[in-house]
Amino acid sequence: MGHVDKGLQAFRGASMAQHVLRRLAPQVGALAINANQNLDVYAAFGVPVWPDQLTGFEGPLAGLATGMARCATPLLVTAPCDSPFLPPDLVARLHQALTANGADLALAETEEPGADGTPRVQPQPVFALVRTAALPHLAAYLAGGGRRMDGWYASIAVARVRFDDASAFRNINTLDELRQCEPE
Repeated sequence: MGHVDKGLQAFRGASMAQHVLRRLAPQVGALAINANQNLDVYAAFGVPVWPDQLTGFEGPLAGLATGMARCATPLLVTAPCDSPFLPPDLVARLHQALTANGADLALAETEEPGADGTPRVQPQPVFALVRTAALPHLAAYLAGGGRRMDGWYASIAVARVRFDDASAFRNINTLDELRQCEPE
């Protein structure tokens, strides 16, 4: 979206981040926001705001590490601020898979058409439920220079949860996409 804060962009009467918070609120016990700019604006949403503890803006994994370090519970769920359509049963389904499989991380995945039109599995690793005890694995990955969201969890047990509605996981990356998602 250029140089604007995606989470603060107006969408259907609120910011995109507020939509994500509203979708997650009934699914979790507490909420927090990971942000590195506009901290006072995010704080006005009434939830804690946790800037990255790592310097250099290492991307989503820095935010995940911050959340895992600051979370007061053994589990942390993540969802990006630019995905206001996340499923209302996201956390329940991820939790069921995490516990049933004895996993450290449960992540969403969808099935989408590939370039040749055949279905392919699309991981959605930023929609995840993780045990905060997995922080040492993430910290070691980051210390080794790793930055790929889908690369850090190779050393832990992962449960994958297939969601049928791929549109629930779409993210809004441009102002044009944002306008296209607005109701007529």
